[in-house]
Amino acid sequence: MSRTFDDAYRWMRDGTDLFLDVAGSFDDAALAEPSLLPGWTRGMVLSHVAANADAIRNLVTWAATGEETPMYASPEIRTEGIERGRHMAADALLSWLCDSAKALDVDMAALADEQWQREVVTAQGRTVRATETAWMRTREVYVHVVDLDGGVVFGDLPADFLAALVDDIRAKRGMTDDDLVTVGELSQTAAWLAGRPHDLRSAREIGPWL
Repeated sequence: MSRTFDDAYRWMRDGTDLFLDVAGSFDDAALAEPSLLPGWTRGMVLSHVAANADAIRNLVTWAATGEETPMYASPEIRTEGIERGRHMAADALLSWLCDSAKALDVDMAALADEQWQREVVTAQGRTVRATETAWMRTREVYVHVVDLDGGVVFGDLPADFLAALVDDIRAKRGMTDDDLVTVGELSQTAAWLAGRPHDLRSAREIGPWL
């Protein structure tokens, strides 16, 4: 499908609300439990999403000021953001998660049309327009809310988002129509392409994405 900036901005806000709602249901014990991402606790998923908001906010600052502001100062900084979730108490972690999401939303809302069109560089080295940051954040909150294993599955996510996600991952993985599993629900195809648990029996195993 052809997604628009307005689509991504709407999904980002809805997905953030969903992620915060699910995250808010966890106490210290629950956050220490494994997520659906191998080797990651739920707390690590939360801290990654919180740190991601801060990182994308750096790109929004870049767009607002025109001054180069990388997402992460180094790969080690990104890893540290994930690892913080192993040790932070639920209250502190949830506060960081909420504050970072709110700050990102405020900064995005302040961008003028011409600032949204400025080019920024992602952590993977891709040069994109600032408008792409809304889609980048959307993927994080919607895919990782499933990883929390808190009752939300891919089938609960908006169908138009799932269609856009499938197209995006296919392109990034360099997959052709012949590589796709054509029998199965859209949600299961999206889960498979993202390297998450799925029920597509004929699908080959591929590694996690995002």
